Amino acid sequence: MQRLIANKEDTEQVFHIIESLNGSSTLKDFERFMATEQGQAQLRKRTFLPPILDDHAPLHQMPDGSVGRTYAEFMEREGLSAAGLVAESEKRPAPWRDIKDDLLWYGNRLRDTHDMMHILTGYGRDALGEAALLGFTHSQHGGLGVSFIAFMGGRQIAKAAPRDARIREVIREGRRNGKLASRIIEQDIEALLPRQLDEVRRELNIHEPAAYHRAHEVVRAHGLDPYQAMAA
Repeated sequence: MQRLIANKEDTEQVFHIIESLNGSSTLKDFERFMATEQGQAQLRKRTFLPPILDDHAPLHQMPDGSVGRTYAEFMEREGLSAAGLVAESEKRPAPWRDIKDDLLWYGNRLRDTHDMMHILTGYGRDALGEAALLGFTHSQHGGLGVSFIAFMGGRQIAKAAPRDARIREVIREGRRNGKLASRIIEQDIEALLPRQLDEVRRELNIHEPAAYHRAHEVVRAHGLDPYQAMAA
């Protein structure tokens, strides 16, 4: 956790923490997924998302304001790729990755939808946005490791940010929004790509991250850059 606090881009540490603390939560979450018709349909398709999400040319041809085009623009602006996240997750040797079962497919899907969740929820890649999104993620999937990172991230940011930014409220909002929304993991991600982002958010009951946006406004009002002032 100290390494992640020192550098929020050190994604490898996220996987260390989650795998150390999540215990059987992923299995329980997978069972919940398989109890739905949507989840069963996605498992039958067994789509591997990274090649689809990293092929930006067709995404750029989608309408302005669509999920796919917004995603491609976001990933290019941030210098990210779905394949890069896969590589970070596989830096550590893990014998269980050689077992190509349904649970491994599900764990990979959880990983591969993370950046798409940034798009759907409206949380950015600043430290506060990442912490709030993990709060959202914990409400959707559980897992002590995810909750721990969200809590510690919010705690560190609150130390540096202006008091009236109300950082803890932002993390609580992320958790609350995650509970209210439909489970993103169960959606047909490919089918969402050409659709309008606003329409998808309404359909999935994803609420606007108002406290998050307000925190950014407060920080700017103090003459500070939210990406610097709220660095975990």
